[in-house]
Amino acid sequence: MIAFRRFLNTDPPALADVWNESHTARGSFPLRTPALLERWVLSKPYFDPDGLIVATDSEDNNRVVGYALAGFGPNAELTALDYTHGIICSVAVRPGAGRKHLGADLVKRCEEYLTARGATKLRAGPVWPDCPFGFGLYGGTNCPGFLASDPAADPFFRSLGYQPAGTTLVFQKKLDAPLSIPDPRFSMLRKRYETQVMRAASVPTWWHECVWGTLDPVEFRVVDKLANSFIAARAIVWELEGYGWRWGFPSAGVLDIQVRQDLRKQGLAKLLLSQILRFLQDQFFGICEVHAPATDEALVGLCRAATLEHVDTGTTYVKQV
Repeated sequence: MIAFRRFLNTDPPALADVWNESHTARGSFPLRTPALLERWVLSKPYFDPDGLIVATDSEDNNRVVGYALAGFGPNAELTALDYTHGIICSVAVRPGAGRKHLGADLVKRCEEYLTARGATKLRAGPVWPDCPFGFGLYGGTNCPGFLASDPAADPFFRSLGYQPAGTTLVFQKKLDAPLSIPDPRFSMLRKRYETQVMRAASVPTWWHECVWGTLDPVEFRVVDKLANSFIAARAIVWELEGYGWRWGFPSAGVLDIQVRQDLRKQGLAKLLLSQILRFLQDQFFGICEVHAPATDEALVGLCRAATLEHVDTGTTYVKQV
C-alpha cells in the first residue's frame, strides 16, 4: 500500500536513489552523493518540508518509491516569495513502482499544498525566474522547464490539465575542434573594446542568490577602452559540474547575456560569446551550453550565428486554479 508524507531528515539517500533510477536522460546527471540535494534543494532559505511529498510502500518496508517537489516563485522585484505563483519543480517515481497513477497522485498533493498557501496559478516545469528548485540538478545551464529528452513529461502534464506556456531552446557547442566564428565586424570592435574576466561575479538580487546558491560564477565583460572601462556587454559563466558525467566532457554554461540597449546589433554579443568559447576551450572544457527562450529572436539568432547546435527543448506548463 502506498502512503504519502512530508519530507524527513532521513530521506536524502532514498531520494537520491529515486532520482538516479528515474532521471536517466541527457538533462540531468546521477547524484553520486545525497549532499547534492542539500546543496541545491534543502539548503534554500524557503525550503519547506511540507512541499516535498514522499511516497512510500508499506508492503516493502516503507521503501521510498517516489516524490514530488513544489515551491513558490518570486515577486516582480525578486526580493521575496510570491505565494500566488506555485511551481511543481520535480516529479520522480521508481520504474516499476507497482502502482498506476502514482505520479498523478504526487502532483495532486503538490497542488493541494500550493493552493492551501495561496497559489492562484500553478506552473509545472521551473523556468527563470519561476524556479525555486531545479537549478543545478536538472536542465543544464538554467531551468528550461521539462525537456523533450524526457518524452513522458509532456503527455503526463497535459493529462493533468496543464497547458504549454513557453519553450526554451537548448544550444550546445562542442569545443573539441578549432573554433571558427567569422564576422567582419570583429576587427573594428577589438580596436575599441576588450574582454575582461571577473573571477567573482556579482549577484544582483536576493532571488539570484537563492537560486544560484553556492554557485561560484565567473563574469565576462566587454569594456570600452576609450571610456574608462565602460561596460558594453556582459555574461555569466559557470561550470556544469555534474552534467559532464552524463555528457562525457567537462562542460560550462552561459547565463544572462546582456548588451547595452544603445549598442545592440553591432556584433558585441557575438564577439563576447566567441571570446567565452575560446576561453573555455583554452581551459579544456569540452561543451558550452546556452539556453534561449523561443520568443527571444535575438538570443536564438546569436546562438545560431555562433554555430551552436540546437540539442533539446524545454517546455513549461501552466494550470489555472
